[in-house]
Amino acid sequence: MNKLLSTPSMDSPDPEIQAFFKGRHRQATLWQVIFNLSTLVGIIVLVILLVTILNRTMGFTAVENEIAPQSLSDRPMDELEINEMAAIIRGQLTRNRMRTIERAGPLEEQGRGKVYEILIEEVVQPKVVQSYTLIDSLTKRGQISAEIAEKFPQATMEFRFWLNARFLQNAMASEPTLAGVRSALLGSFFLIVITISVAFPIGIGAAIYLEEYAVAKNWINRIIQTNIDNLAGVPSIVYGILGLAVFVRILVPFTSGAMFGVEGGSGRTILSAGLTMALLILPILIINAQEAIRAVPNSLRQASYGLGATRWQTIWNHVLPYALPGILTGTILAVSRAIGETAPLIVVGASTFITSDPSGPFSSFSALPIQIFNWTTRPDDTFRNIAAAAIVVLLVSLLTLNAVAIILRNRFTKRI
Repeated sequence: MNKLLSTPSMDSPDPEIQAFFKGRHRQATLWQVIFNLSTLVGIIVLVILLVTILNRTMGFTAVENEIAPQSLSDRPMDELEINEMAAIIRGQLTRNRMRTIERAGPLEEQGRGKVYEILIEEVVQPKVVQSYTLIDSLTKRGQISAEIAEKFPQATMEFRFWLNARFLQNAMASEPTLAGVRSALLGSFFLIVITISVAFPIGIGAAIYLEEYAVAKNWINRIIQTNIDNLAGVPSIVYGILGLAVFVRILVPFTSGAMFGVEGGSGRTILSAGLTMALLILPILIINAQEAIRAVPNSLRQASYGLGATRWQTIWNHVLPYALPGILTGTILAVSRAIGETAPLIVVGASTFITSDPSGPFSSFSALPIQIFNWTTRPDDTFRNIAAAAIVVLLVSLLTLNAVAIILRNRFTKRI
């Protein structure tokens, strides 16, 4: 030990000291290699995930039409006027079907985009009989063309981008070529707005109480803290069961909108789902907010008290602004978990097939994770292509929300 503590001579270093430093250097190098390999493996897995998703979002398809568009008009379908498309639809569909379609009003009053969708879906009825991945489309074009000509002589080969403007604008449909994520995307948006609106203020308030006011370590405060820590690890399906029992059934007059005059509703609404997801992320928000508040130096509080500020003035004007960047970081993590959850939404009653857009907190709804789950379970392989496109929409939505939170966090950091 004396040899290790003494300063060795540069001309004749002690062999034991040399061996000690060489061993420590080898150990540090080993751990550095392990950490670099872990990072490399993570990057490789992420790249494989993104390539797998993008590989299905575009590629060649073999499309067969029930009725050839050329037999309906001498011009392309997308160049027809609304009255021309309406005349074709009325000439091809039965009276009963037309009465169903025109319940929302005459075709001429439903808008050109809607009439075009009806024309394609109800009359032309395109169907993808075979689809190919992007990698196969780039490397085996000739083979794909020959296979389509042999197996599907009536089909046309098209290079299709499944993630396009129509995919974002269309609602759910039974035919993958006509299906979209509009209703599910709006449902996810309403869901996240309700979740953040409820969970954020309650989580911050609970963290402030536990860190600033519950200074006495009595048994009540210990029970509260222990339960919050345990709830952060509860499986999400348990929160779904809790939401089903409390929000869907017990509080049905509130969550269905009956007490506000909304008639014919049930408890399986966006409001029930949002409150359930708020419970899910609440422990995470509280714990992260506590850590951020705990990191505020006590000297800042003492200086505020020394100038005559009250406890609440100190918290509001000094502690919270200092802790807000850390709180927003925790919010990013919590929202990232909420936006991708599926099990609680299924239990609460999210629809797997819905064509109407949510109009408020008391509407029935779907969400992007539910839509992706529905499409991936379909036997038709084409649905997996639009599921991959929906995954990209979900990732972009998540990154957008995170980017907003990061911008806010950085802005508050600069102010400090």
